[in-house]
Parts: sequence; structure tokens; C-alpha cells
Amino acid sequence: MITRIEDKIQAVKEQTNTYVQEIKKLVEELAVQNKISLISYFTSSFNISYDSEQESLCLGSYHIRNIGHTTVTNPYLCIKLPKDSPFYFSGRYVHENFTPTLKTQGQSNWERFNDKSSKEEYWLRPVGKSTIEPNETISFTNFQIKWSHNLSYSGTIMGFTYCDQLTDGVVVLNPINLNGISSTREENNGGS
Repeated sequence: MITRIEDKIQAVKEQTNTYVQEIKKLVEELAVQNKISLISYFTSSFNISYDSEQESLCLGSYHIRNIGHTTVTNPYLCIKLPKDSPFYFSGRYVHENFTPTLKTQGQSNWERFNDKSSKEEYWLRPVGKSTIEPNETISFTNFQIKWSHNLSYSGTIMGFTYCDQLTDGVVVLNPINLNGISSTREENNGGS
């Protein structure tokens, strides 16, 4: 009789251990589902001019997609141009000191919140949008990068995405690489 009871106790212990292991696995899966996961990427098109009198143009958009299962709060981005590059950045954004009515006009306004004299870094946050829900994408659309072809050029346009949960940032998946050799330089080298 005692052996049967001990066997039953042992069987219940093993069953309990099995249940505990299964519960641990389920909890780990839940923890993975709550992981913050963002991707950011550029879409772009180019109009490259080889005429030194005309500018070349990159039209682009910067997209941030929440591929996780948790809402992301206070997203912002940084578009970084190479130091001392011939690239000129422009886009539809307002500055911190603009009036609230100017900030909220339009559908998808972005606010630049770093030093507006900087020609290398553009720190932007969406106006009136403080969260990105799971499977949602927000976009900073229709920015322009212009440059002249009278000089050789080379550089990478980088992007970084930040939020309350990712203070170290996430690098854009596809930086924009631009490089070319001036046609006047080629002619000078070819004529020597």
C-alpha cells in the first residue's frame, strides 16, 4: 500500500514538473511576443544629371514599421548626411518654435528639433503622433537631396530610428549611397 502511494506521489511530481516546464515555455514565448521590434528603411528615386550645369536629385521617403507586438512610444528619426558633402537636404517639416497651428496643418507633419543650422543631421519627430501600433508604418515622405555634378561626389545618407523603448536607435536597413565622378575631371584626365 505504501509503495503504491509513493508511486502515485512520484507520478504527480513528474506530472507537475512537466506542467511547470510547459508553463515556462509559454511564458518565454509571451516574453518574445512583447519584444520591441522596429525596422526603418528608405524608398527613393533618382534623377541623375551628368551636365555640370544641372543638379541631380534624389526623392525619398523614410519609413518606420513596428514589426513587434507592442506599441512603440515617442518615435523620432535622424537622417544624417556625410560631413563636408555637396548634398543639400530639404523636406516638409516644421521647427520647434513654430506656432501650434502651423505644426498641425496638413496630414503628416514632422518637426525638426535639432539645431536648424546643421546641414548634416536632421532630427525629426511626427507632430501629433506619439505611438506606432504593432504592424503600423509611419513615414517622413517626399524629402529631397540635391547635388551638383560639377565636382566628384561620394557619400552615404544614413538613417536612425529611436523611441522610448530603443534609446540606442535602430539603423536604417538600406542607406542611400551616392557617388560619381565629375565629367570635367574625366575630360581633364583624358586629355593629359
